[in-house]
Amino acid sequence: MKIIIIAGGLGTRIAEETEDKPKPMVLINDKPIIWHLMNIFCVQGFNKFIISTGYKSEVIDDWIGNNKIQDSNGNLMDIKTINTGLNTQTGGRISEVMKTLPGEKVIATYGDGLANVSIENLLAFHNSHGKLATVTAVRPPARFGYMKIDKNKVTHFGEKNQSDEGWINGGFFVLEPRVIDYVESLSEIFETEALVRLTKESQLMAYHHEGFWQPMDTLREKKELTKKALLKIPPWLQFS
Repeated sequence: MKIIIIAGGLGTRIAEETEDKPKPMVLINDKPIIWHLMNIFCVQGFNKFIISTGYKSEVIDDWIGNNKIQDSNGNLMDIKTINTGLNTQTGGRISEVMKTLPGEKVIATYGDGLANVSIENLLAFHNSHGKLATVTAVRPPARFGYMKIDKNKVTHFGEKNQSDEGWINGGFFVLEPRVIDYVESLSEIFETEALVRLTKESQLMAYHHEGFWQPMDTLREKKELTKKALLKIPPWLQFS
């Protein structure tokens, strides 16, 4: 099964790191975050990747071309890239890659987020419901000091528990071949166009992931992931 990684955006929210490289190539310790992402799949037995590139695509191409990229167990990763254009949106990037895989079910995810999603359980859930698409639903991490206030008096100050939050799109999609028909142009954002159309036709299901999930949208989040990567087993590799 092929894994599509969306890696072509400008990464403007972390511009300090992305002036000379695409966001998925930002280093977490000594390896790009995209390596950590692919390693999540590889250690679970999925090692075939197609990276949808755009902005600074040559940086990813050079990294792949000049290195034997192995997972944390020493096994080679099978990686290809497809340049889907500088201004193409997420829907277009997914559909352009799916066009090269006619009739194939795929997993697709963002190149800047890590999670200890069980791919086996995700696929089992998808195969059980018979719909065209599955999105992994996650709890958003608290980013600000959370306060409880009673009559203007602060009664609690600190991090908000993730379980208090609602569910958001965490990537890690499973997509049947017909999903390509729900993307109408390269300029479409997958989340606000194709997923909405799938929802209206009751073709989108949510796999609830209660475990670790962390995007890298800010320098603070990069630093947090860097600290976690130093652990003997990073949280994105702790599968239950």
